[in-house]
Amino acid sequence: MKEIKIGLVGAGWMGKAHSSALADAQMLFGPDYGVASFEIVADANEESAKIAQHKIGFKRMSTDWKDVVTDPNVDLVDIATPNAFHYVVAKATLENGKNVYCEKPLSISAEESKELAELAAKKGVINYVGYNNTMNPANAYVRELVQSGKLGKIMRFTGTYDQDQLLDESLPITWRHINKLAGCGALGDLGSHLLSISQFIMGDISAVNAMTTTVFPKRPKSAGSSEMADVENEDIITFMAEYANGAVGTVAASRVATGRKNYLCYEIQGTKGSVRYDLERMGEVQVYFQSDDECDRGFRTVLLNPKMKGYSAFQPAGGISIAYNDMKILEVHELFAALTHNEPYACNFEFGYKIDRTVAAVLDSAKKRAWVEVK
Repeated sequence: MKEIKIGLVGAGWMGKAHSSALADAQMLFGPDYGVASFEIVADANEESAKIAQHKIGFKRMSTDWKDVVTDPNVDLVDIATPNAFHYVVAKATLENGKNVYCEKPLSISAEESKELAELAAKKGVINYVGYNNTMNPANAYVRELVQSGKLGKIMRFTGTYDQDQLLDESLPITWRHINKLAGCGALGDLGSHLLSISQFIMGDISAVNAMTTTVFPKRPKSAGSSEMADVENEDIITFMAEYANGAVGTVAASRVATGRKNYLCYEIQGTKGSVRYDLERMGEVQVYFQSDDECDRGFRTVLLNPKMKGYSAFQPAGGISIAYNDMKILEVHELFAALTHNEPYACNFEFGYKIDRTVAAVLDSAKKRAWVEVK
């Protein structure tokens, strides 16, 4: 058993989700992969830090994140802050030679992410980005289908990630609407998840052609205020994509999609079959094989089951639901396995940089209204 001493930066909702997963991973996978010891939590809001210390069981708390990254007792720095702070905390963590677990995105610019990826490689520490959807057993199953050749030559990817959480135009400005804090809008917040799945399954995107729109260009400065502030980024993003393997795609995201709550849906079409997945129907994958005797009946449903990577840690039989926080537990298990058993992991800082440089190309394309290569 190896004790992994955790230092958490950011005590909000995501910090709680990470901490819950850090604790639950031991119960599901056993102590041989590591046991989380909650050393110190930091948050600029002192009350939030105190609440997290009490509820999660951290030994100490601080209002200064630097106390975490320099603490000699901390083995792993967990970054769960708003996007704009990822870079500075991750860089300081790496410079102090510590392992780092950073919620997505890695940073708010491709340049910053490139710097972090190079520094992480130089330091030789574990560097993990929290693109939890890559841990979804459904997506692992789809990836296996694609790589096995059962779908034939992959021709096309279509996907969208839609929510309506910001559909109410009376909702006030938040950090998500400000580029220096968020980086961009629906693309970075939602579309990046779809990019992580797409490139995890399909490989790299080589070129994009995008368009965006901001449905509500102004929002109240505060709840109930008549004073308005400018929204700096997109509510909706749509782009065409060209993959390095020759496939084509269309990718979209909206944070004002009427009626959609967590609609991450995609379809991959091959010459021998197709597969479709919808996160709002998390326990089902739709598959079609041209060779089936009754292929004229169309798609059939495959329920999540123990044959799919990660599923059996939670349920003994197929068709029993798992959920969002379970993806985080699988994420932490992969992280712990890397820390304690030197096992490989997909979502390193280089992977995070791949997503962020694709985001940068999409934003550049939308600005130029032209095709842009992902360099």
